[in-house]
Amino acid sequence: MTRTTPALIAAMALAAWPAIAQDAAAAPDPAAPASAADMAYIFNTLLFLIGGFLVMWMAAGFAMLEAGLVRSRNVTTQLFKNVALFAIAGIMYWLIGYHLMYPPDWTVPGLIGQFFSPRALDAVGAGAARDGYSAGSDFFFQLMFCATTASIVSGTLAERVKLWPFMIFTVILTGLIYPVGASWQWGGGFLSELGFSDFAGSTLVHAAGGFAALAGALVLGARHGKYRADGRIQPMPGSNLALATLGTFILWLGWFGFNGASQLAIGSVGDAADVSRIFVNTNMAACAGVIAAIATTQLLYGKIDLTMVLNGALAGLVSITAEPLTPSIFAAILIGGVGGAVAVAVVPLLDRFRIDDVVGAIPVHLVAGIWGTIIVPATNPDTAFLTQIAGVVAIGGFAFLASLAAWLILRATIGIRVDREAEITGLDIREMGMEAYPDFVQAG
Repeated sequence: MTRTTPALIAAMALAAWPAIAQDAAAAPDPAAPASAADMAYIFNTLLFLIGGFLVMWMAAGFAMLEAGLVRSRNVTTQLFKNVALFAIAGIMYWLIGYHLMYPPDWTVPGLIGQFFSPRALDAVGAGAARDGYSAGSDFFFQLMFCATTASIVSGTLAERVKLWPFMIFTVILTGLIYPVGASWQWGGGFLSELGFSDFAGSTLVHAAGGFAALAGALVLGARHGKYRADGRIQPMPGSNLALATLGTFILWLGWFGFNGASQLAIGSVGDAADVSRIFVNTNMAACAGVIAAIATTQLLYGKIDLTMVLNGALAGLVSITAEPLTPSIFAAILIGGVGGAVAVAVVPLLDRFRIDDVVGAIPVHLVAGIWGTIIVPATNPDTAFLTQIAGVVAIGGFAFLASLAAWLILRATIGIRVDREAEITGLDIREMGMEAYPDFVQAG
C-alpha cells in the first residue's frame, strides 16, 4: 500500500472543487429565507385555495336553501340537482370553459377564445414565483364561480323540470355560456377594454345565472295551481325553514371567499388590508339587506316574512359583489340595503307576470346583481355609469338569449317538463324513486 502525500490530496481537492460547488448551488439550503416573490406566491396561492373551498361550501348553502324552500315531495330531487350540477361544472369547466374564459389566444378577438388549451396545473414541484400564484389554485378558484352560476338556475326551476334536460342545460351553461360571457371582462375581452368593472361577479356570475334562470322559467311555465284563473296566487310554502336559514348562513360565510379572494393577491401589506376591507364591506352589506327586507316586508305585508329576510341577506351580498373594495362602510350598507329592499319588491312583480321562481333567485341574483353593478361608479371613479350599463346589457343579453335558445331546443326535442301527475305526486318519487322524508306524508 502506498502512502498518499499531502500535495496529492490538495491537488485532488482542487480538481473536485467545481463539482462540489455545482452540487451546492443545485441543492438549496432549507434554512435559507424565502424571497419576497416566493412569499407572495405562497400567500397568493393560499388565498385562492382558501377562497375556493369557501366558495365550494356555498354549494352546500344552495342545497340547504333550496331543500328548505321546496315542498317536501321534491327535496331529494333538489339535493341531487345540486350535487350533479357541481360535478358537471367541474368536468365542463376543465374540458372547455376555463380555456374559453382565459384564452391564451382569441379565435374571435375580444369575443371568443380557444376551446381547448390544457393548462390547469403546473408540473409537479414546478411552481414559478414570477407567476404570482400557482396555476392549479387559479383553476380551482375560478371553477367554483362557474358552479355557482349553475346553482342559481336550479332553485328557480324547482318542482317541475325534468332531471336530464336540466343536466344537459348545465353542460351548456358551465361549458359555454358562462365562460364566454366572463371572458369578455375577466379574460381580457372587449368589456375589459371598454372599462367595465365587476370585481367579483354581480353581473358576470349572479345576473348571468339569473338571466339563465329567467329564460328557463319563461319556457318552462309556472307550477300547476300557482296562479289561479281568478287571479289569486296559491301559496306553496317550503318544507323546512330551518334548512333554508342554515343554507343562508352557509352562503353568507362562503361569500367571504367569493369576494375576498377576488382581490387575487395577499402577498403584500396593502393587499392584506384590502382583503380585510372587502370582508367588512361584504358583511355589512348582508346585514343591511336583512334589515331592509325586514322593514320592507313589514310595510308591504304588515308582518315579517322569514323567506324574504333570508333573500334580503343574499341580495345584499350579491349587490356588494360588483365592488366590495372601494365603498366606505356607510356606502356598503346603502348598497346592500337597497339590494335587499329591491329583491323583496320584485317578488310581487314576478307574480304579476306569472313568472314562477320557487326560491326567489331572480330577484336576488338577477335584479340585485344589476343594481350592484350599475352603482359601482358611485364609489369607484375608474369606471362610468354608461359603461356599467353597457356591460350589464352585453352579459345579460348574451346569457338570456343563449339560455333561451337552449331551453327552447330542449323543449322541442326531449321535453323539459314533467307531466301533471308527476308534479302532483312529487319529483322525488317520479324522477328519483326515493323520498327525503319517507316517514311523513304531506299534501299540498
